[in-house]
Amino acid sequence: MSEASSRVTLEDLAAIVAARAAAEGEASYTRTLIAKGVAKCAQKLGEEAVETALAAVGTDTKAVISETADLLYHLAVLLQARGVSLDDVYAELGRRTNQSGLEEKASRPKG
Repeated sequence: MSEASSRVTLEDLAAIVAARAAAEGEASYTRTLIAKGVAKCAQKLGEEAVETALAAVGTDTKAVISETADLLYHLAVLLQARGVSLDDVYAELGRRTNQSGLEEKASRPKG
C-alpha cells in the first residue's frame, strides 16, 4: 500500500469510529470507551491532549505524530459519544474564519 493510499482523513476516522461504536457483539476499544460515557471519553481526550503537548516540547518528532494521532482518535470518539458531527465543527470553523480571531473571541459569551 502506498503512503498516499494509507492516509486517513478526519471524515474517514469519524466513519470508522461510528461503525465501531455501532458494531454489535464485536470486541472494540471504541465501543467499550463510548459505553463508559461522555465523561470517560472526555477524560481520555484530556490525557491525550497533555501527552501531545508534552511530546511537542520534546525532541522526538515521531512521538508528536503518534500522540497527535491518538488525540485525533479520542476527539473523534468524544464527538461520536456526544452526537456531534464533523460537519457541525466545520460549520463553526467556517463561521469563525469570516472574522478576525480577536473579533471572534470577543463575540463569545462571557461566563
